[in-house]
Amino acid sequence: MIIQSIAILDQLDKDINTFAMRIREWYGYHFPELVRIVSDNYVYAQIVNIIGERKTLDEEKCAAILEVLGDQEKVNHIVEAGRTSIGADIPEIDLHNVQTFCTRVTNLAQYRLMLQNYLKTKMQQCAPNLAALIGEQVGARLISHAGSLTNLAKFPASTVQILGAEKALFRALKTRGNTPKYGLIYHSSFIGKAKSKDKGRVSRYLANKCSIATRLDCFSEIPTSVVGEHLRKQVEDRLKYIENGEAPRKNIDVMKEAVDEAEAARQAYLDSAAKGEKRKKKKKAKTADEDEPMPEAAAAAEEAPEDDGELEEKKKKKKKKRESAAGVAIEAY
Repeated sequence: MIIQSIAILDQLDKDINTFAMRIREWYGYHFPELVRIVSDNYVYAQIVNIIGERKTLDEEKCAAILEVLGDQEKVNHIVEAGRTSIGADIPEIDLHNVQTFCTRVTNLAQYRLMLQNYLKTKMQQCAPNLAALIGEQVGARLISHAGSLTNLAKFPASTVQILGAEKALFRALKTRGNTPKYGLIYHSSFIGKAKSKDKGRVSRYLANKCSIATRLDCFSEIPTSVVGEHLRKQVEDRLKYIENGEAPRKNIDVMKEAVDEAEAARQAYLDSAAKGEKRKKKKKAKTADEDEPMPEAAAAAEEAPEDDGELEEKKKKKKKKRESAAGVAIEAY
């Protein structure tokens, strides 16, 4: 699911950008000044859907635009640009097609947000430490490129570092040039924060921590992001050390603290699971008792005394047995 989700997410990003550029070009014939006022693609599509014909801008449309933009100054710029626009008139059928296309693009952008939240939830379930360390999208791209979380856990840190830059690596080996310093992890915020000369050191350190986090996620029974958060703090401290010379904490101290917190989180998870199991058992027993009540007639029949006739017959049988036993004893004597 993670591999498919990140693939769809990347494809949606490309498609939405392409469609937004098409909207800007199409509606720009009618209202070219709007492109310079509104830069965001999603917001631009919403505003085009609201405005329609620029000559029909009224207070109701301005209020709707203000609700989308949240900036009165930009709304005033749009109104002024609509009055003095140099754009050509647009037929009603063309405007209808533009607005229909804007609605489709807006729905695609909303679906992309929903898919991004779904991917975040799946990463928290499958690879919480990797997601806490490097982010959901970069972690999902690493898993997708490796093929699975298990395959990624088998890779050494040096492979994780250049994962996604295979073409550059083999080209460098063939031409005896410099090998790449990073692959997909370049999109991490840590690489972006580092200086150009320090990007290689940071990427090597980050790949080492990613390898640890991946193995924990792959082979741990109970998912928890405690160790990933500590690993993220270690990478941040290493960045400070590279930039300012501020010494970070020792790795053994950080790992001891992380292991203690992870064990506490694991115990809390087990306790909550045990409580939930007890509640389920109680609820199941209660429903079973309610579903199978004992009939009153059967209970009364079980507790009722036997008939007098049956008691008399039993007494006679016992008397005959005693008499026969006594006769056998006398003959033996």
